Amino acid sequence: QVQLVESGGGVVQAGGSLRLSCAASGRAFSSYVMGWFRQAPGKEREFVAAISWVGGTTYYADPAKGRFTISKDNAKNTVYLQMNSLKPEDTAAYYCAARLYRVSAVEYEYRYWGQGTQVTVSS
Repeated sequence: QVQLVESGGGVVQAGGSLRLSCAASGRAFSSYVMGWFRQAPGKEREFVAAISWVGGTTYYADPAKGRFTISKDNAKNTVYLQMNSLKPEDTAAYYCAARLYRVSAVEYEYRYWGQGTQVTVSS
């Protein structure tokens, strides 16, 4: 079993920055891929970014490219999402998720999920 706990959400003005953290526990993560998804009110959950524990391969959705950076700290079993130049349309609940082996943007391929952290960007 894998446990994921997100933190770092909050309220920020447009143009500002936030760093989300996802602390993972429960087993060795060398074969895992960690992803960030988000869900805005009234919308479906969408992929944001993903990173592999080994090798650090990253993958970003188009809205995140150039503004968001996903990274990891293997020693702390923690994945981060640095979000810069935030826009009101980035307002959503952000979820950390884990799956085995391959970087993926497909929600149902991720087996483990955190409880989410809310990000609100004011205009």
